[in-house]
Amino acid sequence: MNFKLKNIPERTAKPRNYGLTMVMDKGMGLNGVRDFLSVAAPYVDIVKLGFGTSYVTNHLPEKIAIYKELGIPVYLGGTLFEAFLVRNQFDDYLAMVKDLGLDHVEVSDGSVTIPHIEKLGYIEKLAKHVTVLSEVGSKDATHIMPPYKWIELMRAELEAGSTYVIAEAREAGNVGIYRTSGEVREGLVQEILTQIPYEKIIWEAPQKSQQVYFLELLGANVNLGNLAPAEVIPLESTRLGLRGDTFHMFLDKQTK
Repeated sequence: MNFKLKNIPERTAKPRNYGLTMVMDKGMGLNGVRDFLSVAAPYVDIVKLGFGTSYVTNHLPEKIAIYKELGIPVYLGGTLFEAFLVRNQFDDYLAMVKDLGLDHVEVSDGSVTIPHIEKLGYIEKLAKHVTVLSEVGSKDATHIMPPYKWIELMRAELEAGSTYVIAEAREAGNVGIYRTSGEVREGLVQEILTQIPYEKIIWEAPQKSQQVYFLELLGANVNLGNLAPAEVIPLESTRLGLRGDTFHMFLDKQTK
């Protein structure tokens, strides 16, 4: 850090097992990626090439290589996985992942309906080759799952081989664990946490108010995802109590 400050919360060190910041890259150019990482690399734990953007992104292998040179894993959006699956191209998907040298994948069913037993089968198959992150929750705002179902699905996917489960929110943060207004479904979140370890959940939280909620609930080392590149430094500041929203969160009584 550039300065010495007391009462700064201790952050997990890279490579982190929890306290992750997952960034959504929706099509940055090579120079943009380099510029972004020149200031933010210490705070980026994993990068998702959002939804199907990797299909239309020029210089894709070179882009992935830039991230990997700094030890930052890259995976392709779950929507792309579903696009292969719905076309009966699972084997092509696995071959593509290997060709690109990726060691992380996302398994999701937010856009297409996949029987859960079948989804678990894909997780098991992929987990033999790569680190699996599986997403729970629908992208359809009208599809509301009760808390027990979230817990049931998350537990089964972790048991099938997922390293992390991702709580769906979309890039806007207005479905899944959130209401259409972006407000957190607090009862849902807190019930999930009674059964699923918080270290194993990545909460998609693109909005600042959502990030602050989880930091207040679970502390500086909560896993947060779907961060825009420009929001990584602001989030790390917020994690450390160096933003007005969390300024008093980590100060002791003497400092106050």
